[in-house]
Amino acid sequence: MSLTLALGGRDVVLLSQCAAFVPDIAWLLVADAHLGKAHAFRRLGVPVPEATTEDNLQRLGDLIDRHGARGVAFLGDLLHARHGRGEATLQAVARWRERHAHVRMVLVRGNHDSRAGDPPADWGVEAVDEPWPLPGPGRLRLCHHPQAVSGAHVLAGHVHPAARVGRGADSLRLPCFHVGPDTTVLPAFGGFTGMHVITPAQGDRVFVAAGDVVREVKA
Repeated sequence: MSLTLALGGRDVVLLSQCAAFVPDIAWLLVADAHLGKAHAFRRLGVPVPEATTEDNLQRLGDLIDRHGARGVAFLGDLLHARHGRGEATLQAVARWRERHAHVRMVLVRGNHDSRAGDPPADWGVEAVDEPWPLPGPGRLRLCHHPQAVSGAHVLAGHVHPAARVGRGADSLRLPCFHVGPDTTVLPAFGGFTGMHVITPAQGDRVFVAAGDVVREVKA
């Protein structure tokens, strides 16, 4: 299940897979994929899961196919680090990109991208600076860092927002969409990323992604 909000004069669909979709132009929005993070950790001798990049790519490919996406915007931190640019990671993404060659892809550079560098040319991902105006009507601007942009509603990442649901031993941390009056922060898409429990301001709205459901919780 998904949930649709009116943001910046556009309908934006919040997806339970920790992404968003803008139906009038059929674009997916994905924050903080952190491809190659596990590889970077293994190079440092840290035992971490294998095949996290392939899993992230599979999930994103499924979303592209399911929604008939014509574009994908990465809201920063597509690659985790320069050390994450291992040959296996580069080849896996290049093969995946070939299967989705019809889809335009744009990276709004984040803090990790400044260290990892822009994507290789054969990935066909255009790298731009924030804020970047989403194609089409309305006032949506895409950033990595949550920030105010005059006259616009910003969609951003960086924070890896989570909400705590329940109490005591039965409480859970769940990834969430944090919606403020002028800024919406998406949850991290990458499967091997941490989460930060947010403290919403008065009037903010919080929507958790739990299984196949997006559900609003008390801010």
